[in-house]
Amino acid sequence: MSDSTYAADVVIVGGGIAGITTALELLEHGHRVVLLDRDAADRFGGLARWSFGGIFFVDTPQQRLAGIKDSPALALQDWHSFAEFEDDADWPKRWAEQYVHRCRPDVYHWLRELGLSFFPVVHWVERGLYQPGNSVPRFHMVWGTGKVLTETLIDALRAHPNADRLTLRFRHRVTDLITENGRVTGVRGTNERSETAFRAKGGQTVIAAGGICGDIERLKQHWYAPWGDPPETVLNGSHRYADGTMHDAAADVGARVTHMDKHWLYAAGVHHPDPEGKPYDALSIVPPKSALWVNHRGERIGPNPLVSGYDTRYLVERICAQAKPYSWQVMNWTIAAKELAISGSEYNAAMRDRKPLAFLNRVLRGDDGTIRDLAARCPDVVVADTLEALVAKMNALTGTDDVDVEALRDVVTRYDQQIARGPTYHNDEQLRRIAHLRTYRGDRARTCTFQPILDPDAKPLVAIREFILSRKTLGGLQTDLDGRVLSRPDADGRQDWIDGLWAVGEAAGFGGGGIHGLRSLEGTFLGTCLLSGRLAAQAIAGGG
Repeated sequence: MSDSTYAADVVIVGGGIAGITTALELLEHGHRVVLLDRDAADRFGGLARWSFGGIFFVDTPQQRLAGIKDSPALALQDWHSFAEFEDDADWPKRWAEQYVHRCRPDVYHWLRELGLSFFPVVHWVERGLYQPGNSVPRFHMVWGTGKVLTETLIDALRAHPNADRLTLRFRHRVTDLITENGRVTGVRGTNERSETAFRAKGGQTVIAAGGICGDIERLKQHWYAPWGDPPETVLNGSHRYADGTMHDAAADVGARVTHMDKHWLYAAGVHHPDPEGKPYDALSIVPPKSALWVNHRGERIGPNPLVSGYDTRYLVERICAQAKPYSWQVMNWTIAAKELAISGSEYNAAMRDRKPLAFLNRVLRGDDGTIRDLAARCPDVVVADTLEALVAKMNALTGTDDVDVEALRDVVTRYDQQIARGPTYHNDEQLRRIAHLRTYRGDRARTCTFQPILDPDAKPLVAIREFILSRKTLGGLQTDLDGRVLSRPDADGRQDWIDGLWAVGEAAGFGGGGIHGLRSLEGTFLGTCLLSGRLAAQAIAGGG
């Protein structure tokens, strides 16, 4: 078969929501677009299709209705606190300021115009532990999860009045940028279905191909040095094709790639019971607040107990500091049924399928369907009626005698004794945080009221072995506020644009080559993908 050549005004590399949004906005301005994606057509939409669909917004109708007083100034203050930006992170700082001011008019209202709705209760995550995080709830859940978000964008793309100006090509792997007279004029690569070469030529080229967290070995090569050596086992919670190929291609033509040692990882990954057909090989557990987090010996990880919802990066850091960098969460069936959840659309059917009564029943009454499925099919979950039997299964799973039954018994007994004294006398940081969490209605319904672990009426006991899980690359191609890719600085520190080249979404570090700094306030990944795609397309349409 002969090589293929495509031509358009704009070539987009990557079919996640950043690329789709860019294409949709370009069609709105009448441009001809070629969108190339390495995945199959039935997985169009990238990792967002499998996401929970939470988006960080500021000063929305949902917040106002709940009496939450928010503002771009407060959001930017929180953003800087969590990001801990380096002094020279000029573009990331500008992008953060741009996002908090534009996320409501340019993302929230735009999505509402497309027909999407949001759950009325705003979730409060990443509140901050040793530095302030989200001062108020900002995590707005798309009613229908990331699946409906992605399908809505795809439907709008295919039904657009200018859809005849769009060429979609799947199973196309882009490997190189084409340059002519110092200007990027397109891409080349391989059609993996026909195993033939192709070229795509365009006046502008947009990279929307994600980060590097889908390539675990590459992630380890860019590991954050202060954390020491990376864990031997890091599970893949990113897209399998997020391998950094386009970062390399852009660097080859002079682009600046920054902050590639900054990543958004999760502390509670487990092996996927059925990875076939998924873009990743692991699940991200939303850690139950009432479970005890212990190390490979069964000792509580400290100095402060680990509790999710405050600082995800701190959880990862503490687990990476253990002699064996994986962990266990120990709980009982009652806690699991009430609090255990898995991030993403796959295990949140009521929310995904927009069934309000089933969703409310799950929140208010709990549901042991998730833990039943994991106990039956996930290799990292063990269940037993006694602590001795649980420890025996934990050790059998690892092939060691690491977990000491007396050490774990001491941890669990001390915790249960604290609960038995009553809230007035609780002197355990985990119990104090549970009390704090339950003051907000978004957490109260999903959090047990000081549930003892060894409560005979709450058995059987459950232990979940959890690994560090890859998710997002926080660094990337450095861009200006319109998404133009910037060159490496010269000897005098001057930068120029790479003519004809743009980057959006995770490929651009979600904006500027690292809009998040060290930490995400959560919900900011989907939001920045959408905003960066719209802004780049508008700049291209305006003359670039």
